[in-house]
Order: sequence, then C-alpha cells, then structure tokens
Amino acid sequence: MNISNMIASIISEMLENDGYTEIQRNELAQRIGCVPSQINYVISSRFTPEHGYIVESRRGGGGYIRITRAQYDINSLKMHLVNSIGSTVDENVCRAHIKNLFDRELIDEKTAKIMLSALCGNAYRDIPKDYADILRASIFKQMILNIL
Repeated sequence: MNISNMIASIISEMLENDGYTEIQRNELAQRIGCVPSQINYVISSRFTPEHGYIVESRRGGGGYIRITRAQYDINSLKMHLVNSIGSTVDENVCRAHIKNLFDRELIDEKTAKIMLSALCGNAYRDIPKDYADILRASIFKQMILNIL
C-alpha cells in the first residue's frame, strides 16, 4: 500500500464513528512517518466537496484540520450538486460525484454505470472540449435532478 492510500485509509477510519475528525497534521505525519505536506496532498485530493467532505482548518500552535462527511437531505444535495457542477464540468469531476452518490447508496450500480457511460470522454470525442464540458454539465445536471 502506498503512503497516500495509507493516509486516506487512516483518515477514513477516523471518520467512521462520528462522521468527522480533527487531525493535527504534524502529529499524523510523525505517526505515519511521512512529511506533513503528504497529509495536505491526500486531504486536498481525496477529501473534497466532490467526494462528499467539508474540510476546515485552523492555523497556529493548537491548529487542526477538521474533516466532516457532508450530510444533506435529498433536496439540499440536489441543489448542492447542481450548483457545484456549474456551467462546465469535466469527466473526472463527474466520476467523483457519481462515486460519492454510489458510496452513499443514493444510486445503484447499474445507474452509476449508465451515468458514467453517458458522461465519459468517449461519448464526446467528436465535440470540441469546451463544448463537450458544457454539454456534459447540462446532461449531468438533468440526471441529478431526475434520478435523485
């Protein structure tokens, strides 16, 4: 297991009980045996709003990073997703949102696969990228509004 996966796994375990955790970056880095910037990298790449997390930090001597699993009612979730997509969206962001919906059991495996197929890069290969991302955003928003 590489160091990033190990850090993500430890943080995920810390989140399991209450849905949130507070981390002192230097302490966690020392415990794992890595540099603190590696902790930052994992948090900024794997514990993002697209993945269903809220990250807050407080600097200073008693500073911490608080990671919370976002909890929304279904209507708030729809609006949050639609707003976060914006007017353009790329395939990777769609993939992260769909994985989050599947992990939260808001969509089943078949629905996730259909959504991924409709939003993948191959489906838009004959369209210029700028237009493809606009079209992808529009289609993804409609899926969210109609499936959830």
